[in-house]
Amino acid sequence: MSAQASDRLAPPLIFETGQTGRATRYVERGKPLESFMPAKTLRDDLPLPDNTELDVVRHYTRLSQRTFGIDLGFYPLGSCTMKYNPRINDALANLHEFADLHPFVPDELAQGALQVMHELERSFCSLFGMAAFSLNPAAGAQAELAALLIAKKYFKERGATKRDKVIVPDTAHGTNPASAAMCGFTVVSVKSDARGRVDPAEIRAVLGADTAVCMMTNPNTLGLFEDRIHEIAGAVHEAGGLMYYDGANANALMGNARPGDMGFDLMHLNTHKTFTIPHGGGGAGHGPLGVATHLVEYLPTPYVVRDGECYRLDFNRPKSIGPVRSFWSNFAHAVRALAYLYANGAEGLANVSQYAVLNANYLRVKIAEFLEMPYPEICRHEFVTSAQGLKKKSGVRALDIAKALLDRGFMAPTVYFPLIVPECLMIEPSGTESKETLDEFVAALREIVATAESHPQELFDAPVTTVVGRVDETRAARHPDLRWRPVERRSG
Repeated sequence: MSAQASDRLAPPLIFETGQTGRATRYVERGKPLESFMPAKTLRDDLPLPDNTELDVVRHYTRLSQRTFGIDLGFYPLGSCTMKYNPRINDALANLHEFADLHPFVPDELAQGALQVMHELERSFCSLFGMAAFSLNPAAGAQAELAALLIAKKYFKERGATKRDKVIVPDTAHGTNPASAAMCGFTVVSVKSDARGRVDPAEIRAVLGADTAVCMMTNPNTLGLFEDRIHEIAGAVHEAGGLMYYDGANANALMGNARPGDMGFDLMHLNTHKTFTIPHGGGGAGHGPLGVATHLVEYLPTPYVVRDGECYRLDFNRPKSIGPVRSFWSNFAHAVRALAYLYANGAEGLANVSQYAVLNANYLRVKIAEFLEMPYPEICRHEFVTSAQGLKKKSGVRALDIAKALLDRGFMAPTVYFPLIVPECLMIEPSGTESKETLDEFVAALREIVATAESHPQELFDAPVTTVVGRVDETRAARHPDLRWRPVERRSG
């Protein structure tokens, strides 16, 4: 039975519950609440129900069980690498010597923390072929923004203020053009060829004296390695531009290939995608920003340096673009990332990528038996399949398949991205899933496709076992209701 199906057997989740006075079981009668809680935590305008401790615990426990996560099932979300987060990483990040350290503590009292940051930065440089990394950015998208600010300052200091174009392939991540636009650049889109890759000739056709940066993901969002990347980088550099590597797919090549060796000048990492920090939920992120030698002096401040046997934060970097966030790093994630890196070592990290590639190709070959493969060749860590043929025969779309997977205990893959593949499903298994789990996923997809051909209405109605069924996604996006309001109770 799926996680969602078993959840239906649980008592309903009721918000409007409780009776006046139930919450005061352990409170001495006659004393004001200020005697038991700080006055600043008490609010008259928050109409919470009175409940016993037992009811409150049950409420939040049920609520937590109705949220799908990697601890419950397979999470094949494409381009997101939802790998398992080893609990030892969390344990280390929560050591009181780290967790209780004030972010503005003097350097001499934070030598252990600064050493963690320095060793992580040096490890990233070695692993990805960069000269230096800043741990300052709070997320990959913010690192993109910082990288483009670096590029802007770099060209300004050279008098090349007319370099205002950023080249972005159609297989890029959506944040790439957004980051470029936020920095005031004009985005130039380049289409992929029939092989799903960027043709160097297409790049040369748009290069000029106004070219600032070419932003690329390798492997791209189709899961294909850009095998002519050296030609592309050479052409961009010859035109005076810079190459930017979107590290969202770094899990596919970690320990096996390095962006620095491909000719990239700037890059970022999503440590939630490659180094097992917690993923999603609106929590704090971590987006280390790497640069080649000629751009080191522009990195955000502060930068951790080693002086003899000691470490310190260096703020004296005149050409820096300055800090891009408050405090100096999301330090807890730096601890997690370094723990994962050291636990695996160089050989282990290379194996992580190879397992991810192996799992992806295993799924690709199995799924090709019943769904279209627009690019039927060996992929990297992810691949795309299409429900276009199924839609023509039965009307069942990629969205319907995704919703039906929820009924079968699996998280849905990414759908309708990249945009160049009609009715696209982007699937990424990561390297941490077992063969048994992958086989169960294939069986579920196969059964869904069979249902599409025999009883398509069942898929149009999906999901039916989840707490929330099919929603109007357009309305939900345009008019979200993000705040709970109590229901007015009626007497009688």
